[in-house]
Amino acid sequence: MSDPDPSVPRHVAIIMDGNGRWAKQRDRPRTAGHREGVKSVRAVVEESVRRGVGTLTLFAFSSENWQRPRSEVNILMELFMSALRGEVRRLNENNVRLRIIGERGAFPDKLQRRIAEAEELTASNVALNLQVAANYGGRWDITSATRRLVADALSGALDPDAIDEQAIASRLSFPDLPEPDFFIRTGGEQRLSNFVLWQSAYAELYFTDLLWPDFDAAAYGRALENYARRQRRFGRTGEQVETQAPMSAYGRG
Repeated sequence: MSDPDPSVPRHVAIIMDGNGRWAKQRDRPRTAGHREGVKSVRAVVEESVRRGVGTLTLFAFSSENWQRPRSEVNILMELFMSALRGEVRRLNENNVRLRIIGERGAFPDKLQRRIAEAEELTASNVALNLQVAANYGGRWDITSATRRLVADALSGALDPDAIDEQAIASRLSFPDLPEPDFFIRTGGEQRLSNFVLWQSAYAELYFTDLLWPDFDAAAYGRALENYARRQRRFGRTGEQVETQAPMSAYGRG
C-alpha cells in the first residue's frame, strides 16, 4: 500500500455554522437554512470521497443546542430523521460508512433505531468514514472518558500510574480513527464551540465567512488547497520538518 498523500488531510472536522443567518438574509424561517444546508453536506461528502479524505466529522447538533426554541429543535430532529431515510441508501451505494457520535440516549427511540440501522447497513464501507456529531460536546466526551478511566482504575483493570494521554484518548468517541488534521468552521465565527476539543489539539484551523448553505464543493476544495500549502510542525522547527521524513508529520493520531 502506498503512503498517504500528506497534502490531503486524513480527517476533516467541520462546524457547519450559518444556516439561520442564511435564511434570515432571505427573509425565510431558520429551518429553511437547515434544509438548504443538507445540500452542502452532500457536496462535502462527495468531494471528500473524490479527493481521498479518509474521515469527515460534521458537527450537526451540540449538547447546548437543546436550549434553542422547541420548534426549531423539533424541526432539526425531523430533518435528522428525514436525512437518515433519504441519504443512507446513497451513502451505502457510494461505499461511505456512517457513524453517529454523541449522547444518543437523549434522542427519541425511533431516531435511535434509525441511527443503529444506518450504522449497521454501512459498517463495512471503506471509501469514507462519515461521522455526524449529534448531542455532542467536547467536554462531554472528555468527561465520559474520564468517568470510564476512573471506573477501570477502581475495578483494578487499570493501574493509576499507567494513566497517560493514550489511556484517555482510547476512551474518547472515536479512538479507532485518526485525530482531525483540518478543522473548518463556516459562518464567520472564529471559535471551537466545544467540538472535538481533545482530538483537535494539533489540527490546522480554517475559518471562512461563507454561511454553511453557501459552502459548496468549490469552497471546500479551496479550503483543502489551503491546507495543502501549510507546514505541519508538531513542535519542531520549519527546518526540521523540511529535512525529516514526511511521515513525521503523521506521528500523532
